[in-house]
Amino acid sequence: MDGKLKIKLSIADRVYPLTVELSQEEGLRSASKKIDAMIKQFEENYAVRDKQDVLAMCALQFASQVEQKQVDNSTDSKETLERLKKINDLLFDYLDKK
Repeated sequence: MDGKLKIKLSIADRVYPLTVELSQEEGLRSASKKIDAMIKQFEENYAVRDKQDVLAMCALQFASQVEQKQVDNSTDSKETLERLKKINDLLFDYLDKK
């Protein structure tokens, strides 16, 4: 079990034992804390009947953040490609004049 670590993460008052790569531990612990903080925020701000509803809202929140980053990156990539195309066109125009 080289490079593996057994950890226990607490999410929504439940403990989850996991075997993870050493390099994943910090990220998983951080994610666990963010989920619990988001659960607390939802419970304080909304009339929530049970943890399942709160967990569903947390999942939706995190998934929407990931999707938005993908959309933003796609938009950035398109803009970058357009800029590179313009630069390329300018270079060709310049070289054609020589």
